[in-house]
Amino acid sequence: MSEQHDRPPGLLATIRAVLWSFAGIRRKSDYQRDAAQLKPLHVIIAGIVGGVVFVLVIVAVVKLVVMNAAS
Repeated sequence: MSEQHDRPPGLLATIRAVLWSFAGIRRKSDYQRDAAQLKPLHVIIAGIVGGVVFVLVIVAVVKLVVMNAAS
C-alpha cells in the first residue's frame, strides 16, 4: 500500500467532506470512504464552524444590502 492510504485523512479532507455535505452532492463511494476514515469529532467540529461561518456571511450580506437600500 502507498503511504497516502496509511495516514489518517487531514484537516483538508474533513473540510472537503463537510462542504460537500452542505451542498448535498455526494457520491456513495465518497461518502462511504469518508465515513470509514474521518473521525466523527472532527466532522462535528468542522460542521459547527462551517455553519457559524455560513450564518455570519448571510448576516453580513443582509446588513450590507439593507444599509445600501436605506441610502
